[in-house]
Amino acid sequence: MLTLDFANCLSERVAEHGLDPARLAPGSDLAAAATRLTESLATTRGTGWERWRDLPFGDFRKAHTEAIHELVKQRKPGCEVLVVLGIGGSALGNIALQSALNPGTWNLIPSDQRGGPQLFVLDNVDPTFVGPVLNHCERVGLDKCLFNVVSKSGETAETAAQFMIVRDMLKAKFGDKHADHVVACTDPAKGTMRTICDNEGYATLPVPEGVGGRFSVLSPVGLFSAAMCGIDIEALLDGAAEIDKPCSNPDLAANPAAMLATLLVELAARKGKHTHVLMPYANSLYLLADWFRQLWAESLGKRVNTKGDVVHAGYTPVKALGATDQHSQVQLYREGPNDKVFGLIEVDTFDRDLTVPAGMGVDALQYLESKSLATLLNAEKRATEYALVESQRPNFTIHMPKVDAHHVGQFLNLWQITTAYAGLMLGIDAYDQPAVETGKQATFGLMGRAGYEEHLESVNRTLGSSAYRIG
Repeated sequence: MLTLDFANCLSERVAEHGLDPARLAPGSDLAAAATRLTESLATTRGTGWERWRDLPFGDFRKAHTEAIHELVKQRKPGCEVLVVLGIGGSALGNIALQSALNPGTWNLIPSDQRGGPQLFVLDNVDPTFVGPVLNHCERVGLDKCLFNVVSKSGETAETAAQFMIVRDMLKAKFGDKHADHVVACTDPAKGTMRTICDNEGYATLPVPEGVGGRFSVLSPVGLFSAAMCGIDIEALLDGAAEIDKPCSNPDLAANPAAMLATLLVELAARKGKHTHVLMPYANSLYLLADWFRQLWAESLGKRVNTKGDVVHAGYTPVKALGATDQHSQVQLYREGPNDKVFGLIEVDTFDRDLTVPAGMGVDALQYLESKSLATLLNAEKRATEYALVESQRPNFTIHMPKVDAHHVGQFLNLWQITTAYAGLMLGIDAYDQPAVETGKQATFGLMGRAGYEEHLESVNRTLGSSAYRIG
């Protein structure tokens, strides 16, 4: 089980920059508030936009995993390349799972040793990014490629544009048989993509009702590509289910999600720590920090609260990598503005380790001889933790026993539940994203979509032509 060490967030360690431990003790105001919020979440879980809480459990889980396993059984044989078309919550979870649970050299491993297809996730419309991947598919052979388009509505401009290009390629090659090379994750009943899938005969998996994109990694959105690439999705869901129990405990001292949310919200409100850095000491976990950034930013960054009052809530999430960013960011973190909380992730046991050989014959390097890289990496983490405390910078550590599907599932669900708590503490809707919609509508207008002419006019009126341009 993951463990949370938060001693370095308390005044006993970081003086006036930390919280008074008495405020977290049984009977305190924060402990009582956590109990109330836990009871509130218990009544709303599995309803509305909180259906994601049920993804690891019961019939909801069974229906999804059975459909995924069946589709993988059908489509994995002969598949050399899997390309995911999606953006935001329709891509970040896929990328994070692949990075965490398969080798970084996955796409370079010979196909007979890899255990699944090469994976490319096209989460942008930069033509110099998309084009080479599609060229690679043509070199491998489109008959050996599968395209997983992920879009609940089918109207997200970036994913729709990618899909239209891919569909044209496939139709030119296979005609009506092109459907054999497409799997869509979309709304099970309605929407543009649903209509396209029904008309074309594409295999589909559901984007479940009440599961928003940034909470969808443990649904078919994230699990299909993971299963295709040999990741144990049952272990992922088992881990998510296991962490749900302590995260439903009304006792603040026993509930890691409630404690994380309490620490981060209170340190921002009382101590001005509005920037939240997540710094794993494992390369494989680095892109989980990308996933966290969307979850934390898009869920909590809101102009108004649920009463309609303007509050401009939210925090700035930052990703870092230990030990790499000790040589690029820690100078700022220790001596720059004391406006941050640092989340460090420490892995207890790595799947593989390397030992530094003895016999170099250099006195200054003798201390490294016969030591393992894992020992060095975790020493670096401990040293950074110490350095942050010395500078009175609050930080916490999430200990991960090992990087495997079970513990990654725990990590994902821990942060999802933490986000639900934080949303309630801030009094905002953690599940909408109105600011994102403004950009989408402006894009539609700029691209000439009918019905969005007023958005084009608004863009041109607001931006006009700039007189402040050099060159």
